[in-house]
Amino acid sequence: MLMIDNDVVAKVLTTKDCIDIQERAFAGVLIGASVSRPRLDTFMPAADEDSYYRFGSVEGAAEGVHAVRLKSDVMSWPSRADGSSSEKKYCIQPGTYCGLVLLFSTANGEPLAIINDGHLQHMRVGAAAGLGAKLLSRPESRQLGLIGSGGMAETLLEAMVAVRPIETVRVYSRSESNRSAFAQRMAEKLGIRMDAVDSAYEAAEGADILGAATDSMSPVVEAEWLKPGMHVVGIGPLDLAPECEERIDLVVRQGEEAFDMPESGWFRRDLGHSRSAFVGGSPEEQRRLPPVKRKQSSTRVWPFYADVISGKANGRTSPDQITQYRPVGNWGIQFAACGALAYREAKARGLGRELPTEWFVQCIKN
Repeated sequence: MLMIDNDVVAKVLTTKDCIDIQERAFAGVLIGASVSRPRLDTFMPAADEDSYYRFGSVEGAAEGVHAVRLKSDVMSWPSRADGSSSEKKYCIQPGTYCGLVLLFSTANGEPLAIINDGHLQHMRVGAAAGLGAKLLSRPESRQLGLIGSGGMAETLLEAMVAVRPIETVRVYSRSESNRSAFAQRMAEKLGIRMDAVDSAYEAAEGADILGAATDSMSPVVEAEWLKPGMHVVGIGPLDLAPECEERIDLVVRQGEEAFDMPESGWFRRDLGHSRSAFVGGSPEEQRRLPPVKRKQSSTRVWPFYADVISGKANGRTSPDQITQYRPVGNWGIQFAACGALAYREAKARGLGRELPTEWFVQCIKN
């Protein structure tokens, strides 16, 4: 049994490897080699009167392992002076977080690893965005518009460079110092032109690919910014205005995004950034929660990634189409595939902390 921290994950995983292994794992859905269940969250009132506790889990199997990803967060949705808001979280105190990926062998049930999920989370999301761009964007795409300058934005950018001949990037985020520092650092790291711009519109203007990776509770991409031939990816579930979907010619979904259950007082969809959630607390306590915001504006049914690669549905059929890849769903497959890769690489290199397997098994039938 290995304990694998974020530093080890950063050493053993590359963006390209995460793209390749997810491509293989998603194809495995077609033959039953991969399986995933949607994310499910549980909300309960937290100690602070402006926050709520959220426990999230997702699981799936691929590459010979079953992965369970667990998150324990205290959530809040602070408003800014302009009326916008974002989703914030911490564990124990601001600046610390608790997210774990547990790996088990599907061959014999053996517990294999406990992995800090921070770097793995960023890598699997960025790689999924790259996988979507590889599937749907025009092969000659050279200009990227990027909204956001955090960890997700970094791996999204790395993935786009891995699958397309990106030459220039315009990046915008709310903090001028953050976006300027991000542009300088990523230009040095990737050897491409990075321009920090003063608005999200400037980032989107002229882009072949437009990516958004924010924690905003309101849209950062407007429908009128989408131009013929553009490929769009929104990492944050509320990054794209609902009207965007009416302008987009083709959306490809990564996988099932939510549970098909009727909503009630205790089960809700689209609560904050949560797609499916069980909610506790009194009616008064539940007033701390943000209002539900729906992610889609139309009733059109879009194909899954597996549908497109199997030929059951079309991908991009024209250079003028506006396309979108929705990198939600199949999360369990992502954690299983990328987690398996991290585990095997760490094991081969003698990295990680060995824990006695007998600590995690027992002789009492459960």
